[in-house]
Amino acid sequence: MKRFEKKETGFITQVELKQTRGQIIYWVMFAVLIVVSICTFAPPLWILVSGFKDLDEFFLVPPTIIPQSFHPEKLVEVWKKFDYILYYRNTLFVALGSIVSGVVLNGLAGYVLSRLKPKGSKAVFMMILFIMMMPNTIGMVPLYLTICDFPYMHFNMLGTFWPMWLMAAASCFHILMFKSFFDSIPLSYIEAARIDGCSNVGIFFKIVVPLSIPVIMTVAIFIFNNSWGDFLWPYLVLNNKKLYTVSIFLFQNKAGNYSVDVYMVMLTLAIVPPVIVYAFLQKHIMGGMNLGGIKG
Repeated sequence: MKRFEKKETGFITQVELKQTRGQIIYWVMFAVLIVVSICTFAPPLWILVSGFKDLDEFFLVPPTIIPQSFHPEKLVEVWKKFDYILYYRNTLFVALGSIVSGVVLNGLAGYVLSRLKPKGSKAVFMMILFIMMMPNTIGMVPLYLTICDFPYMHFNMLGTFWPMWLMAAASCFHILMFKSFFDSIPLSYIEAARIDGCSNVGIFFKIVVPLSIPVIMTVAIFIFNNSWGDFLWPYLVLNNKKLYTVSIFLFQNKAGNYSVDVYMVMLTLAIVPPVIVYAFLQKHIMGGMNLGGIKG
């Protein structure tokens, strides 16, 4: 006899969907998700739409959802007026450096904890979990003092991008993401490579890295979004106006200094890059979060 198994479609099974109670739960959850989606998308959409309105239309009561006037040339005017290319370049430089250091060093740390497991690796792993439980504000003062006067070497990193790059290279969360993914890679692949005479470094770059593209892309996207929107550390570290990132520029040029429509265009230029990155690479995020996806 054939065995029939109840197939599930997430929280509610197919059988429950045919029942009245299951349908009520389904539509209630659907309505809640619609409300949450509207609350999530409404603020950025309002910024995008408001920036292209006339100033008189911006203050209309009730406000116009669909703009009666549309002025896309404001993007070019604001871009040239405030020299946005400088802040874009600085922010991209911070983000790309953080991605390189974060992916390489966090990936190597995750690989060591997952596969090499030297003496003391369990203690290091427990320390990483302990650090994740601590509030971020606890380490701000020691980190800033280290940036101002690096121990033993006594050099100052203020006015450089190195503090952001180094902090991205020591992310407990990303180390755990890499470790979880590496744990799911079949051990037979690594043993076969060792039998063929491949070193640990060669196994990492020739076997592990090609299999880990989903988690690498996911971590890279997370680092990019965090770096692009980061304000506190760039504000504390970058004391040169030529090194300001987009977030510092927006803080220095508050809404009260310019008309509201101009500031909305400034905000639009700030949020466009992460939106584009997420729109084109969202499939990698979904694939990378499924850390147990490799089968052996």
